[in-house]
Amino acid sequence: MTAAKTLVCFTLFFFAHLTNAQSLTFTKDDTLRGSITPQRAWWDLTFYHLKVKVNPADKSISGSNEIQYTVLYPGNVLQIDLQPPLHLERAEQDGQILEATQQGRNAYFIALKKEQPKGSRQSLTVWYSGIPQAARNAPWDGGFSWEVEDAGQPFIATSCQGLGASVWWPCKDHAYDEPDSQAISVTVPNDLTDVSNGRLRRVTNNGDGTHTFDWFVANPINNYGVNVNIARYAHIADTFQGEKGLLSLDYYVLPQNLEKAKLQFQQVKLMLTAFEHWFGPYPFYEDGYKLVQVPYLGMEHQSSVTYGNRFMNGYLGRDLSGTGWGMKWDYIIVHESGHEWFANNITYRDIADMWIHEGFTNYSEALYTEYYFGKQAGTDYIKGLRGIIRNTSPIVGTHGVNSEGSPDMYPKGANLLHTIRQIVDDDEKWRSILRGLNRDFYHQTVYGTQVEDYITQHSGKKLQKVFDQYLRNSSIPILEYTIKKGRLKYHWVNCIDGFDMPVKVTLSPGKNEFIYPTTKWKSSRCKLPNKDDFQVEESFYVVARRL
Repeated sequence: MTAAKTLVCFTLFFFAHLTNAQSLTFTKDDTLRGSITPQRAWWDLTFYHLKVKVNPADKSISGSNEIQYTVLYPGNVLQIDLQPPLHLERAEQDGQILEATQQGRNAYFIALKKEQPKGSRQSLTVWYSGIPQAARNAPWDGGFSWEVEDAGQPFIATSCQGLGASVWWPCKDHAYDEPDSQAISVTVPNDLTDVSNGRLRRVTNNGDGTHTFDWFVANPINNYGVNVNIARYAHIADTFQGEKGLLSLDYYVLPQNLEKAKLQFQQVKLMLTAFEHWFGPYPFYEDGYKLVQVPYLGMEHQSSVTYGNRFMNGYLGRDLSGTGWGMKWDYIIVHESGHEWFANNITYRDIADMWIHEGFTNYSEALYTEYYFGKQAGTDYIKGLRGIIRNTSPIVGTHGVNSEGSPDMYPKGANLLHTIRQIVDDDEKWRSILRGLNRDFYHQTVYGTQVEDYITQHSGKKLQKVFDQYLRNSSIPILEYTIKKGRLKYHWVNCIDGFDMPVKVTLSPGKNEFIYPTTKWKSSRCKLPNKDDFQVEESFYVVARRL
């Protein structure tokens, strides 16, 4: 098999596992999970204290979650989500046992007994236990990964993007509402270490063969970003002098991989330097940055980025772009850490807008490449990703029903952003927009349209039809053209009504300039001596077709 065919087969396999197949038929469970139900809307989440005991011997967990909230307007039924086979044992508020009624498969409606005055601060605690869903293909089809490392010791980790955090802990499992901070207490056998989000405050020996690791996250955190990672970890400590001062760096790996990690993880500082340049300061200085070895490929858990790329460059030793540039850096370090800006700092309010996470972060790979290897290298990387775009369904999913869009949100989302950069035609302005997004939406959940409007407003360009074409339509616009007697005639086809994206083309030898096509025929003067010299600038993700 040729190298090109090998890459195509691999990448099709890869993207086939990025998301579950999108269904056009939605159930009550989809609505309970994916919408801001009345039982969610009346209270604003402010704090979690998650306590969980993990028993590797029988793969069970048990624990509790204290949920603190502010009442936005009076309500008496509160929704908490927990997926079977885990079971919600009881709920209490102010010492009173509360009735919890299961709705559908995953939701529990908890009936409150005390008044909930507007503006008041309240809390309740829920207890749960069981054997959580085992990950079938982490991180894409996640849950608990119960593995055993080479030394025969447990190697355990959680992953739950898409599937939902409620697969292993009870929570308000919708992205729109994040706690302002969170405590995470994990109890494991004495010979194992837990690594979770934020900073480690203490380790307590319980005198029963277990000890408890108390972590604290000082910043807002999305549900799927919370994780536990359990193994015989060795620890490497370092620091990075960044835009906001000294950032602590902590790496946790299996002892047998310590020397490999010391070498490979030097790329973390390169990543931070490049991304602070493009996106602004790392968003979680208060919580530090961690890179944690896990038994699956990796995931963007906030301040606790997980890593399983076998201490090699590329994506498990492969270059998804097919250009060679993807072998210059470690895909998981770059991509999953890029999510600290786009996913953890700026988080979608609805999973239908997941392109905010994946499109920007896939694009960050090209920006990393550009930062260290030049603008053309970054462009080549982006162009190389086009070979794995399927263009079979829109990038944006259906809102309100926990529906992801097409996996094209990764490479096509990146190419959309690279195309918009060409329309802006001012690299410093473009960089200021990327940094501005992370500044103005700092620690916020947003809808995709808010990001679209922000880029449109700050670029000063008409971009709504561009976003509609690439996000809500699956076809790629075709620039049809003819060249006769020194005139170029052109228009857009295979596009939405009113599509009017400007594009740079060659109208005279050695020079690219903008034309402004619409769906109606237009013409411009053309000074090319040879019709075959006409080209559309390579950074625009379009097709050119001469009639």
